Amino acid sequence: MNGYFRLVHETDKTCIKLIPPTDGGEPIVVNEMTEYLSRRNINFDKTTLYQAVESLGNEEKQVVLERRQTLKERESYKFTVSQDYMSAYVRFYAPSVDGEEMTAQELVNDLASRGIRFGVKKENISAYFANRKYCEDILVAEGLEPVQGKDAYIEYCFNTDRKAKPTLKEDGSVDFFQLNVVQHCNKGDVLAKLIPAVPGKYGMNIMGSRIKPADVKNVILQYGNNIEISEDRTILTSMVNGHVELIDDNVFVSDVLIVENVDTSTGNIDYEGSVQINGNVATNFQVKAKGNIEVKGVVEGALLEADGNIIIARGMNGMGKGTLKAGGNIISKFLENVQAQAQGYVASDSILHSRVTAGTEVNVDGKRGFIIGGKVSAVNTINVKTLGSTMGADTTVEVGTDPSIAAKVAELQAKIDAENSSLQQINQVLTATKQKMAKGVKFSPEQVQYVQTLIEGSRTKSEQLNKYTEEHDKLQNQMKCREGASVVVRGSAYPGTIICIGDSSMIIQKEAQYCRFIRSRGDVKLTGI
Repeated sequence: MNGYFRLVHETDKTCIKLIPPTDGGEPIVVNEMTEYLSRRNINFDKTTLYQAVESLGNEEKQVVLERRQTLKERESYKFTVSQDYMSAYVRFYAPSVDGEEMTAQELVNDLASRGIRFGVKKENISAYFANRKYCEDILVAEGLEPVQGKDAYIEYCFNTDRKAKPTLKEDGSVDFFQLNVVQHCNKGDVLAKLIPAVPGKYGMNIMGSRIKPADVKNVILQYGNNIEISEDRTILTSMVNGHVELIDDNVFVSDVLIVENVDTSTGNIDYEGSVQINGNVATNFQVKAKGNIEVKGVVEGALLEADGNIIIARGMNGMGKGTLKAGGNIISKFLENVQAQAQGYVASDSILHSRVTAGTEVNVDGKRGFIIGGKVSAVNTINVKTLGSTMGADTTVEVGTDPSIAAKVAELQAKIDAENSSLQQINQVLTATKQKMAKGVKFSPEQVQYVQTLIEGSRTKSEQLNKYTEEHDKLQNQMKCREGASVVVRGSAYPGTIICIGDSSMIIQKEAQYCRFIRSRGDVKLTGI
């Protein structure tokens, strides 16, 4: 309980009784006491009151104020209200000794007369009048703070940071080939979710006036093509496989990825749709696409792999390590020191020292139109303006068989040779073992186990060898020369060039012009166009 004071009225004097605080309560505030006395026109000596309060111990003390009797004082209180009208406090002062006490209803009526209509703390008022505590602030009315709402916001389901962040290698160095700059998405992927705004709730001050919460902000999902929005307009979903970007708060999905160059600014690209490169592809980088790849500049010693077409406007110098793989066609201004494989056709103005295979035909009959060095293969036809060179560069052209089947046949043949070699070694050991057994040589349990393992290995390898051989023979039958396969030269074919049609071949002995090479009666023949 706080320390407090109360007036004592005697016949010939007026005194004030000082009651010390208990249980850690606050001491008497002299200024508060003098203010109380001044409002009641009771004389006092402030210095005396200060000294009395300072010397007050645990016992009550009475101080004479003036030598006359004054009127008795009822219990009273000081009323304060906050500037925002959100709280009101009263601070009760004790009545004079034998003075009259207030009632709870008096206080309630007074609050009403002051216009306090909301938040009256009746429980606090009742608690005071049940156990009076003077010179203590009592909360008698409290307003209701407004509940602030929450702004709407968008939760993006992809990385919206457009700055490239290289992948770190195990040794801590930066891998600029893997920058993770493309945000892939698949059909049906959720791209963004709108979390709606939550409106606030009104509050009320003790005067009964409503307090408006702050306005909440609403947002909408903004998006471009290839995106579907839910009926309630809160979810964006991709309609295609492609890549997703956030540009000026708009979500965009495209199945064509457009970049300026493929180099350390982009890293390798592995994309679900098509890729358009407005500039160049630098050495050692990779571009893989489920759709097409179009390069408007040049390609150096890089890997380009597309399920669709590969188009290179200004050509490719592969530097001996550049590779093109297309599920469709390959079209390039020129191909130099390149390995190129297309399921469809290959078209170029020139092919120099490259290994090129096409599922249908190879057309090199443009303004320059030459094939010099390397090996060029096609299933149906090779059309070229100049074949080989006067310098005698090793040049081979091949038509009539599917290059992919030929590659599989070669692979199977290598496996057959390996299995035959391994099987031969096992059989030699088994033959030697049988000879020793015939001579009565005894074998340890470990040696017997080893022999059994060899027998099982021989059986397994024989089965695998038969499987490889069967598949090899089947593909060999498919490699029969395609009817009508030919090599057409619309300029000059130079000596030393090798022409292969099916399983027949010839070496050009002297320069030939405006000619066609065909297969007739098992041989390669030269005819006119």
